[in-house]
Amino acid sequence: MNEAKTHADEIIGPVDGTVVPRFAGASTFVRLPTIDECRRYDIAVLGAPFDSGTSYRPGARFGPLAVRTASRNLRPSFHPDLGVAPLRAVQVVDAGDVPVNPFDMAVAVDQIRDHASDLLANRSRLVTIGGDHTVALPLLRALHALHGPVALVHFDAHLDTWDTYFGAPVTHGTVFRRAFEEGLLVHDHSVHVGIRGPVYDELDLKDDAAFGFQIVRAGDIDRIGLNEIVASVRSRVDDVPVYLSVDIDVLDPAFAPGTGTPEMGGLTSRELLHLLRALDGLPLVGGDVVEVAPAYDHAEITALAAATVVYDIVTLMAKEPLSF
Repeated sequence: MNEAKTHADEIIGPVDGTVVPRFAGASTFVRLPTIDECRRYDIAVLGAPFDSGTSYRPGARFGPLAVRTASRNLRPSFHPDLGVAPLRAVQVVDAGDVPVNPFDMAVAVDQIRDHASDLLANRSRLVTIGGDHTVALPLLRALHALHGPVALVHFDAHLDTWDTYFGAPVTHGTVFRRAFEEGLLVHDHSVHVGIRGPVYDELDLKDDAAFGFQIVRAGDIDRIGLNEIVASVRSRVDDVPVYLSVDIDVLDPAFAPGTGTPEMGGLTSRELLHLLRALDGLPLVGGDVVEVAPAYDHAEITALAAATVVYDIVTLMAKEPLSF
């Protein structure tokens, strides 16, 4: 985080929902101040409206806008499950969107990396709203320059460790293979949670194991229970810096229809929140919430789920200062 902790009396919080109703006021995430309104910040919320890496239904480029709008539903003053008022404990800002190139994948990936690097320059932390899962690779590259290799806790229906897709090496389904190959991840400290559905080939699973990932399948919740999964994840990451990546399709389509590649048999909203909040105390250096495609959503339920997850990640960070 910043070299000197922001004092509570210096913190600019979100618009007060008891003064300005939640359907009015700023259009930032939970109506936070913008980055240019604050002298300094501890956590930045960034939009990465990019979906040129998606393999099925497009539309996640509109995710940041939809998640910010849905975040008006939240009452962010105090988090009763985590026992902290995160937006009064540290300075959180909305850093706007990366102006990504929608036609050139390589340019867009570099733009996201460079924008994230600028925001991280004062050793603050970053929570990014996607966009498709491609955005995780440049974000990990930016974090690596600051923290070195990290442990990845990856909530998703899919492994995202394919080699290529139609010959393309960087897509939303290949990002974590590239991250492994580039040395961005601590070997044998990363874990996928919520994996389910068929794969193209059994080799997909063998390759994933060779890259040092552990898989927690969605069905393991029924087999071993939430508490055992939490214990397994915490043991896996140990005490190294953690990057938390949440593809909203980890949720069952009943809870998140607005996504590009839905899979039957996913987590419930309550199960996901339980697992996230049980990561309290881990040294989170960054996180993302991706793959919200609002064109397929109903009554904003996917966008609201994503907004809640973003808020929970911010709260986890606010509660746990970094020592490195």
